[in-house]
Amino acid sequence: MAKETQPRWDRRMQQRLTRGEAAALGELYDRFATLVHSLAHRVLADDEAADRTTRDVFGYLWENPGDFDPRQGSMRSWVARVTNRIAVERLRRAGAAALARGAAGTTEELEARVRRASAEARADYIRTSMPAPLRQALELAYFERRNYRQTAADLGVTEDEARRRLRLGLQLLSTAHTRPAEGGSPPGHGRSL
Repeated sequence: MAKETQPRWDRRMQQRLTRGEAAALGELYDRFATLVHSLAHRVLADDEAADRTTRDVFGYLWENPGDFDPRQGSMRSWVARVTNRIAVERLRRAGAAALARGAAGTTEELEARVRRASAEARADYIRTSMPAPLRQALELAYFERRNYRQTAADLGVTEDEARRRLRLGLQLLSTAHTRPAEGGSPPGHGRSL
């Protein structure tokens, strides 16, 4: 049997979650738990908070499968957006509570920290999920300090192709800093397994 295409898998997973199939939640968890935890940790910089966020994200996905819209992107992208939103809100609440207890800093500094953490997490997600040719070109240019000519030679492509890959990769990464930090808490978790 041929491997199922991603959009088809996404739709089937949404249908299974909508029907309340606990096995679907387990499959979703197996597939995306590492992504969710790493994105949450990137925003929160705390293992325990990332663990709690991971639980909250999968609770939200379980309760709200209808929120997934395949026209807006893949299931993976939706999971990442939900993770970012929940992690950013957790960071914002924790920072506000610390300020209320008298911690040093201002509300403006907290919001700047939230925006920075959110943009960094989005950039990490974009980099890891972009097509391999773009990622390889960017990694050569950034980590190896290669110019487009050296990148072309290392990848065995034309200089025009290397420039195109670098330009597209940078355009994708630039979107991480143009979106505002998502806020707002998702609804409570009431659906049982």
